[in-house]
Parts: sequence; C-alpha cells; structure tokens
Amino acid sequence: MFYEPRMRNHGLRHDPFKALVTPRPIGWISSVNSRGEVNLAPYSFFNAVSADPPTVMFSSEGRKDTITFIEETGEFVCNLATWELRAQVNATSGPYPRGTSEMDATHLEPEVSVLVKAPRVKASPWALECRWLQTVRMRDLDGVAGNAYVVFGQVVGVHIADRFIRNGLVDTAAMRPIARAGYHDYFVATPETKFSMTRPKGAGAEDPGAAGVVDD
Repeated sequence: MFYEPRMRNHGLRHDPFKALVTPRPIGWISSVNSRGEVNLAPYSFFNAVSADPPTVMFSSEGRKDTITFIEETGEFVCNLATWELRAQVNATSGPYPRGTSEMDATHLEPEVSVLVKAPRVKASPWALECRWLQTVRMRDLDGVAGNAYVVFGQVVGVHIADRFIRNGLVDTAAMRPIARAGYHDYFVATPETKFSMTRPKGAGAEDPGAAGVVDD
C-alpha cells in the first residue's frame, strides 16, 4: 500500500505511522517546577541525538506539565522504562491534576539527583540528569505550527546500577528495557534476543559500544 499522511488515505482503522518507526525508546521524564512540585511522565518519541555533547530529546504532543516544569527550572531526568516497572510507566501517563506527584500516585520511590533538582526513579536501572537546551515547536512544510514540541537536554550526570556493569560494559539487555510500538503494543529487550555484529574494517570508532551495522 501507499498513502499520503496529509490525505489520510491509508484506509486502515488507525493511522499506521506510529506502528512503523519502532521500537521506540521510552523517555520516562521526571521534572520539578519552581514550587517544588514533581512530575513524572513517559514519552514514546525519545532518543539520544548526540554523544559529544551527550544530548537527548523527547517530543510532546501538546505543551504538557513536563515542558512547563522543565522550562521553569531548566532541568529534568530521563529514567529507563523496564519490564519490571511497566505497570508504573503506564500509570504515570494518566491525567493527574497539576501538583499531583505521579511518583506518589504510583508508589514509586524517588531518589535525590546529584546535579539537578528533579528526582530520579530509584528503581530504574539508569537515569540521565539533564539540563534543558531548548524547546522547538514543530512546523509543517507550509510553515504552519503543529502541536508537537521537541525538548532537547544535555546530559550532565549519569546513574547506572552497578549490578548491570559486567566486564567493563553495561549489560543493557539484562535491564529488560521496554520500547513503544504502535497502538497498545510494546516490545521488551532481553538477553536472549540480543545479538552482536562487527562493523566492516575502517567503518567505525574504536568504542565497542559503537560496533554494528549502523554508522554512528
């Protein structure tokens, strides 16, 4: 099939776009406003965009509390969403009134961050402390402003649970991260589904974390 997103002529029950670019990492973003109120919410448009400087982004459909809080204080934390925490990840997407801490509502224990005011999720295997760089409102080909806001942050501090560091490398698959698919579907990474490939000679960096078929 072929369709044009502007025409919405796919003929399916739901727009398939979000089911195509998958699996997408989930940015479980914790933030705090100038009054000290804490917010925690998952975003399925999330990823790292640069290693030098280490930079992450997430996109929000609409200006939600997360963006307001981040712009007030200039800080946020990305927490890893895992299989073990999947129920809480989903629950924190609920429509809580402003001022309600999703951590309290979902019985997640917060942990004090080192360099930023926003707390991290203690049970999450890793967390990235970030300082806000900018928010970009997306526009279409005609220059019309849409309802998507992309937030960029520079990683200034990294927490990794020691039990997942093995032989000098981070065993990400052992953390069992979950990722977003389309509709109501998710994926989970496991040690059993992990595989490795080495780049062709001269194609990549010396960092073993960069090994693979993609050009980092």
